[in-house]
Amino acid sequence: MDKDFLWGGAVAANQCEGAYLADGKGLTLTDLLPDANHGRWEALKDLNKALETTYEYYPSHEAIDFYHHYKEDIALFAEMGFKTFRTSINWTRIFPNGDEKEPNEEGLAFYDSIFDECLKYGIEPLVTINHFDTPFALYQNYGGWKNRKLVDFYLNYCKAVFNRFKDKVKYWLTFNEINMIIHLPIVGGFIDLKNESNLEQVKYQAAHHQLLASALATKLAHEINPEFKIGCMLGAGKTYAHTCHPEDVWKAYNADRKDYFFIDVQVRGYYPSYSKRFFKENNITLDIQDGDLEVLREHTVDFISLSYYSSRLTSADPKMNDKTDGNIVPSMKNQYLEVSEWGWQIDPLGLRITLNELYDRYQKPLFIVENGLGAIDSPDENFYVEDDYRIAYHREHIKAMKAAIEDGVELWGYTTWGCIDIVSASNGEMSKRYGFIYVDLDNEGNGTRKRYKKKSFDWYKNVIATNGEEL
Repeated sequence: MDKDFLWGGAVAANQCEGAYLADGKGLTLTDLLPDANHGRWEALKDLNKALETTYEYYPSHEAIDFYHHYKEDIALFAEMGFKTFRTSINWTRIFPNGDEKEPNEEGLAFYDSIFDECLKYGIEPLVTINHFDTPFALYQNYGGWKNRKLVDFYLNYCKAVFNRFKDKVKYWLTFNEINMIIHLPIVGGFIDLKNESNLEQVKYQAAHHQLLASALATKLAHEINPEFKIGCMLGAGKTYAHTCHPEDVWKAYNADRKDYFFIDVQVRGYYPSYSKRFFKENNITLDIQDGDLEVLREHTVDFISLSYYSSRLTSADPKMNDKTDGNIVPSMKNQYLEVSEWGWQIDPLGLRITLNELYDRYQKPLFIVENGLGAIDSPDENFYVEDDYRIAYHREHIKAMKAAIEDGVELWGYTTWGCIDIVSASNGEMSKRYGFIYVDLDNEGNGTRKRYKKKSFDWYKNVIATNGEEL
């Protein structure tokens, strides 16, 4: 491992901060959602109904209260030896409605404090600009990312944070898992498709707006500070063919290209040739304005970041419908893989395959910014968790990561997902825990929110101290 390899952990503002209306913050989608047991997925399918419903409990409103605990939490990250900490800026703390001209000073000051605290310990902030927290007002008033006006609102937001934190943050990600706008558009782009006749047209037009916004943000960032490193982010995971039947292989190939489409644009600077046929067959005609293609071509990203939880499996046979859960994208069950308690398949070798394929395709530095195991933890009377299952998961994935580096992949860093327990993005619950730090909080919001080190805390501390030599 390179001596400058960036070991660390990752969280998202909307899953950890809480304080959902503190100091002038506006509303995001997450603030409107209950947990899975009280209709989370139904709310996502019908947001208007969700707005008319008062739920018993909103997980994001207080979450683990990182807003008031960040000094304590960052000190624990420093104790583990973090070289980097990935977090996101919640857009609505800076521009509560998204379309204001001037930023909210209290929001900027909060992130100033977070980054100062990181730098105090020598921890490099890695910051996601938009992590599924487009302001609710931009959905209400403009229809979300299907409206081109959001490009300008996003750039105004970027300008504010780039200028404010230009001497504190070096690594930036423009959009979290940008491909999720296709798989779950209400989350990825705050787009309601209920009354749309051509769903693919709306999704890919919104995708064009995000791709354009990402390129313009990259341009702006390099103008403000040429030392900035701007990355895109892919919700990644190699898709396997169920059999060696050519139709299965072709379906798997196209499943991967559906996601690589975004990175093709952000890294290569143009829409891939295969998109022409896809657009034609799906009656998609993008509204591409003068200068858009030049912007995409001239302002490509500096590195590629990715989340990896599992590989995927697909078949061309419509009778093969034995599915299991995954990171937004469901998959067929792979008989050769174990699964987590949430049905997510565990495939360390798939990480090596994914890293090699991405590097072969793009020849750009990679950065793993999410990888982890969601599991039910059972603490003892002292809130100590012997999470050997989590240690085993990370051990095998780090081995695969190291093998990929030996294969020739250029990899900048590795940040585990949910390094401290946070509210789950998928089900809004606390019982699905990823962290090395246990937070005393249950699915109904009960608990002291005190922090306790799990067994994996000291294990990961030693991994970082030995630069991945001792696993």
